[in-house]
Amino acid sequence: MNLELQCLEVGPWPMNCYLLQCPTTGQLAIVDPGADADRILEAIGGTGACCILLTHGHPDHVGALEAVRQAAGVPVGIHPADAGPFGLEADFPLMDGMKVEIGQGRVTVIHVPGHTPGSVCLRLNRQVVVGDAIFPGGPGHTVSPQALAQSLVSLGQTVFTWPAEIELYPGHGGFTTVGSERDAFERFLAADHPLDLCGDVSWR
Repeated sequence: MNLELQCLEVGPWPMNCYLLQCPTTGQLAIVDPGADADRILEAIGGTGACCILLTHGHPDHVGALEAVRQAAGVPVGIHPADAGPFGLEADFPLMDGMKVEIGQGRVTVIHVPGHTPGSVCLRLNRQVVVGDAIFPGGPGHTVSPQALAQSLVSLGQTVFTWPAEIELYPGHGGFTTVGSERDAFERFLAADHPLDLCGDVSWR
């Protein structure tokens, strides 16, 4: 069963909160409730929310977590590598390769460390919620050259093994596709870079 994806722009930045909904049962998962809890709760209405999934632990992705968690009364999942460092209480771990059932559909958790140690992607089918792991034109922000190197390895072993038509939905801004990023990613890997390169990096 293919899940339906809805994006809500929330907060002053803004950032993307996603709703992943089973079209048959109406059950849904809330991904990255970063801000505007009332708006998120209004969007889910009387539908049956089953869980909250966090792509990573940065504050702009979890700002409304406690308010939404309490109002919806649902468990929260995050990768253990982010739960402790960001002081987040999770009800279940999001581990690489696990399936999370949402009604009659499911998402697959893919660990992509780099932006944070516990960053994950959530793959529906042809659509993937990628958090801040990758954006149109480059990887997510990294805090050190080692984190950037880890991000590039992670993306090369996951995202860039997928078919070109797979759509990537990031934590900020619009979506891209694997095919739109692949050539620039490969050129970036082949080029020489300063040893201290990190932060906000572009493929180009």
